[in-house]
Amino acid sequence: KILTSRVYDVAIETPLQGARQLSERLGNQVLLKREDLQPVFSFKIRGAYNKLAQLPAEQTARGVVTASAGNHAQGLALAARELGIKATIVMPRTTPEIKVKGVRSRGATVVLHGDSFPEALAYSLKLVDEQGFVYIHPYDDPDTIAGQGTVAMEILRQQPGQLDAIFVPVGGGGLIAGIAAYVKYLRPEIRVIGVEPDDSNCLQAAMAAGERVVLSQVGLFADGVAVAQIGHHTFEVCRHYVDEVITVSTDEICAAIKDIYDDTRSITEPSGALGVAGIKKYVEQRGVSGQTLVAIDSGANVNFDRLRHVAERAELGEGREAIIAVTIPEQPGSFKAFCEAIGKRQITEFNYRYHTDREAHIFVGVQTHPENDPRSALIASLTGQGFPVLDLTDNELAKLHIRHMVGGHAERVNDEVVLRFEFPERPGALFNFLNR
Repeated sequence: KILTSRVYDVAIETPLQGARQLSERLGNQVLLKREDLQPVFSFKIRGAYNKLAQLPAEQTARGVVTASAGNHAQGLALAARELGIKATIVMPRTTPEIKVKGVRSRGATVVLHGDSFPEALAYSLKLVDEQGFVYIHPYDDPDTIAGQGTVAMEILRQQPGQLDAIFVPVGGGGLIAGIAAYVKYLRPEIRVIGVEPDDSNCLQAAMAAGERVVLSQVGLFADGVAVAQIGHHTFEVCRHYVDEVITVSTDEICAAIKDIYDDTRSITEPSGALGVAGIKKYVEQRGVSGQTLVAIDSGANVNFDRLRHVAERAELGEGREAIIAVTIPEQPGSFKAFCEAIGKRQITEFNYRYHTDREAHIFVGVQTHPENDPRSALIASLTGQGFPVLDLTDNELAKLHIRHMVGGHAERVNDEVVLRFEFPERPGALFNFLNR
């Protein structure tokens, strides 16, 4: 099915691009399969077009409907337009606006319903009953899986030599099932490794249980893989041919987006960066070197306003920033003493406000280095100089809302004046200001 898939009427053979900087850092050759360069900026066009191309005329005349978090929707919309088929797409209300606009621009009818994929799916099946549409599953269909499997066909042709592992983002499992089926048939020595967000790990949970399970909830940061249950057809392939599944955090995904940008000057969506995040964790945990590792860069449909969040969290994901809370005496000179204790480290986030006559609370982000100046060294240094420290680096509330955590109210301050200062972007700027 993979060899005869009709994907190249609309899809392109995407490059397998080396990530030079990341490869040097990890001591392994890292290659990116650039599916973000497809006409709909995602691999999903492959499976969607192949499925529609297989439908008999009686079914295409009825029109098609699907439920999708975004990328399958855009793929199906383009495929339907090319084949002259009416398409209706049901999308969760949480879908990024860029994906909704992408679907509409390709001529499909968009229906926004529910807050998750299962709710959108249920409504799309209701439309099948009411209007006679043919349902096109986003991942759990043999023809769709076969279309996605052409990614593996290209990889093995583009990298005929050493290839140790392929890291694949996992949502419902269509992409990894197609890749695993093809790779394990031709080159079974290559490891096929799934990568999921740690709050949307439906394949990992199913592999551990030996059967499909339904997650009680899924995270929405990597919306392209926000699926509560792995597909039936996809799981039957994965349970036999996928070697392992790795999970990564939101911060690690953000760091991977930055890694891809540094090497390619392209912006990947969170789910598209899972492969790179998985490679980094795999290398760290296994200590491998000299291997050739492929990451599927599966898509680039990300809302522009999401990029600020990505930039803020990328340094945390790399271990290059610590977020801490520090209590200092409320007396002249104590704030300056704290800045002296920080030293030449760059302050990335700072909130200070009078609390009581006795003490003040500071919430601060400080740049660190995972090897030369780790977070533990910073905390030990501050503690040793008499500053009680609470490490908030892994605290989700602090990371999301630290700008607003200003240490309480100032009931005893009369005639308070609020001033705004701008400092140069360089280490020691705040300390130099306090010295004046």
